[in-house]
Amino acid sequence: MTQNESRTIILDLFYKSLHAADSYRAVSAEKDRVLAIVREKKIGKIFIVGVGKAAVPMANALMDAAGDLIARGILITKYGHAGNKKFPQNIEVYEAGHPVPDGNGCEATRKVLNVLREADNSTLVVFLISGGGSALLTCPSDGITLKEKQTVTDILLKAGANIQELNTIRKHISKVKGGRLAEAAYPASCLSLILSDVIGDAPDAIASGPASPDPTTYAQALIIVDKYDLMDKLPISVMCRLAEGLRGDIPETPKPGDAVFRRSENIIVGSNMLALDAAKKAAEAAGYRTVVLSTGLCGEACAAAGYLAEKAMEYKQNMRPGEKVCLISGGETTVTVNGCGKGGRNTETALAFGIEIRGENGIVFLSAGTDGQDGPTDAAGAIVDCNMVPDAVKQGLDPLDYLGRNDSYTFFSRTGGLIISGPTGTNVMDIQIVLIEK
Repeated sequence: MTQNESRTIILDLFYKSLHAADSYRAVSAEKDRVLAIVREKKIGKIFIVGVGKAAVPMANALMDAAGDLIARGILITKYGHAGNKKFPQNIEVYEAGHPVPDGNGCEATRKVLNVLREADNSTLVVFLISGGGSALLTCPSDGITLKEKQTVTDILLKAGANIQELNTIRKHISKVKGGRLAEAAYPASCLSLILSDVIGDAPDAIASGPASPDPTTYAQALIIVDKYDLMDKLPISVMCRLAEGLRGDIPETPKPGDAVFRRSENIIVGSNMLALDAAKKAAEAAGYRTVVLSTGLCGEACAAAGYLAEKAMEYKQNMRPGEKVCLISGGETTVTVNGCGKGGRNTETALAFGIEIRGENGIVFLSAGTDGQDGPTDAAGAIVDCNMVPDAVKQGLDPLDYLGRNDSYTFFSRTGGLIISGPTGTNVMDIQIVLIEK
């Protein structure tokens, strides 16, 4: 099989994994659950609050399932993710900044809080939560400005903090994260339908758990600050807020067992595991012996690439002639930004992998984000094979130089290999696929 044929197959496996994690299908499958709550709790009206990159298709599914009962709705999604569908006047759709929050997100979040104040015992609030919600749903605590919150997000991302660490801090400088939305909706009944974009699928970690009990604390937030040596880099207002929380001068986020969660339910409707399983079945149908290496790939992108490349060469060495093997993993890596280039964790993983397998025939690799966007770029990720390094050298390009400058997107835009899918309507972390032939 040629390298081009392998690239076609690997891209097909990726798109099959996206289909399995389709957010519209995931919410549609919960129709009976929603209607049962309406009957059992004598619900008179439904409010929708959708936050995240998949907010619009998730809301479309709920509208199709229970449109007559929906009284109000506010959706906040990333720029370019709203689509062209016209919603009725009672459903407001806002686009806002991600991964760094902006003024549009603040305005939309204030409207969410106003709507939740209208909720009562006869209201069911359906929270449609997907990845990206932490940045999109933004309302800083008193004394902290939006600019200061933007600074916190930017500093933590560049320091290489993972999503759980980032969210632990964001929960404790926000009026809406860490269960605060459920608190605002009380005494209404709440149902959160959640598309997971975090390892382990913990509801409190997805979009900073706006309607979930928060097990994290101010003390843990300060431990993260210390871990990345950010004490003198974060805004003074943020450090003061965390210190006040540690002393007990201000209340903690709502914890498990709090009264505001007695009428709440959190359901994971889609996850990375669904995507990996679909890719595995499709690879097996194409004749590949398939192995899922990890469902929680994390850490630095370059280190993850080294691990995957090592596994690929190990499997290749032990394969029988004519055998085909597919290795699959999922998760979310991080990148500590040391350069001034353009790229994301998936293109950086792909670039590092290509460097590791240079000259190693019969290996093709894909790393891509299921949301269709890798960092601040229009690419989902990239595909590489053993020809990447030799082809780049012929063009006068040094792959190691691009890697050192965190400029992986620019590298692939010049050499080929970028995956441009556009917004996918889902967001269940990243997927890596390796195809190997002896």
